[in-house]
Amino acid sequence: MTPLIALDYASVFVFALTGALVASRAQLDLIGFIFIASLTAVGGGTLRDILLNRETVFWVENPWIIAVAALAAIIVFFTAHLLESRARSIIWLDAAALAVAVPAGVAVALSLGQTNTIVVIMGITTGCFGGLMRDVVCNEVPLVLKQGELYVTCALVGAASALVAQQFGLSQPQSLLICGGATFILRAGSIAFGWRLPVYKSFPPRG
Repeated sequence: MTPLIALDYASVFVFALTGALVASRAQLDLIGFIFIASLTAVGGGTLRDILLNRETVFWVENPWIIAVAALAAIIVFFTAHLLESRARSIIWLDAAALAVAVPAGVAVALSLGQTNTIVVIMGITTGCFGGLMRDVVCNEVPLVLKQGELYVTCALVGAASALVAQQFGLSQPQSLLICGGATFILRAGSIAFGWRLPVYKSFPPRG
């Protein structure tokens, strides 16, 4: 198994767990769990592959990806009631998934010889759009759009850190590790310590 495939599997499994937990809050049936988990797990990667015009979308090329997402959904279906706070679990699992998905997107773009700008955008796309689809379909406020929340920023900094690391001569695996670490540290800081970006505040028009 190549590092890129391993990243895909890890990203899919953890994001699928978050999708299934959101499905549990919506009290869906088992098929609903599998659908939301799969949508969350492959949504960002699918958009990435379409934008990059890859020959085959990653889960079409390797259908076991969907099996992994379904397995995560089944596990959550039978165990979600054991969690003390599903909302808190979703947030932290989502942070872990983001820290895996962003390096996965970066790695795919690098393997295709894309420019630095596209590499960063694909890292953001892979990390953010699956969760965005999950929240919109389940009528939740998307994490990526919560006021001042560090989410897309984490993906942006993580993806950029991989490129900076490579400029300093680090290998691609080392760069991807730094990417995931930077992404998770920023996201965890936002959750645990309330790190925020300033938000726009409107003022009344001058008379």
